[in-house]
Amino acid sequence: MLTTDFVNGSPRWVELGSDSPEGSADFYSRVFGWEIVSGGARLGDYLTLKLDGAYTAGIGSRILDDEPPAWTIYFQVDDIEESSRRVRELGGTLQVEPTEVFELGSVAHATDPQGGWFALWQPGTFVGMEVVDRPGALCWVELWTTSARDAKDFYRGLFGWESSEVSFPDGGTYTAVRPSGTGEDRHFGGLMEMLPEQLPQTEGSADWHPVFQVADCDALASRVRDAGGRVHMGPDDVPGVGKLAVCSDRFSAGFVILEPLNEHL
Repeated sequence: MLTTDFVNGSPRWVELGSDSPEGSADFYSRVFGWEIVSGGARLGDYLTLKLDGAYTAGIGSRILDDEPPAWTIYFQVDDIEESSRRVRELGGTLQVEPTEVFELGSVAHATDPQGGWFALWQPGTFVGMEVVDRPGALCWVELWTTSARDAKDFYRGLFGWESSEVSFPDGGTYTAVRPSGTGEDRHFGGLMEMLPEQLPQTEGSADWHPVFQVADCDALASRVRDAGGRVHMGPDDVPGVGKLAVCSDRFSAGFVILEPLNEHL
């Protein structure tokens, strides 16, 4: 499960790159009840989102003009310069060089060898997510990729992730990942292999996306539609997992909502 006991390689922040930060913030406020907080003069149009007063996500302008609106997962690193070097060594691409964000921390953006976009975050004073694994907050992150094996090798080399394989009834497998040196209860995400044609939003490139926990998947799917978003799949019951729906907001950024069977994944 996700926790706020952050270690090297664990998700620390989730951020939406949008053409309209205010419009996107309005959408997610209507869907999840998030409070919208301005980033102030230093951070320009950047907005932070809170759930019951606790930081849960951020929204800013897109990093690159030719990239579609999308969520980015920020993974904690202890040394951003070394981690950036490792991205290149392992066959990834550094899209944005390490950059200090005032005293808050340092960030770099990268893509893995299959094109999956993610960020590195070396923390400063900013704590990151203050609430996870409860309704309205991030509970899982997932990579849809054209090669689960290659993705597993890349991220293990970069973050030291450990993994467990889960078999599907149809013969497929799902790779659950967790930080190095932690137990089975620290799985925070997964890798799912898909065909390029199943990834039209990224034109066949890998795609990281957030999974937000909800108390009632059917009700939240209705809110997504009412707020101008789309429900592409579900809500469907997934054996051993819960009820989920694959959605996108009114600007086409994708995310998943999950009503888990158990209190924790």
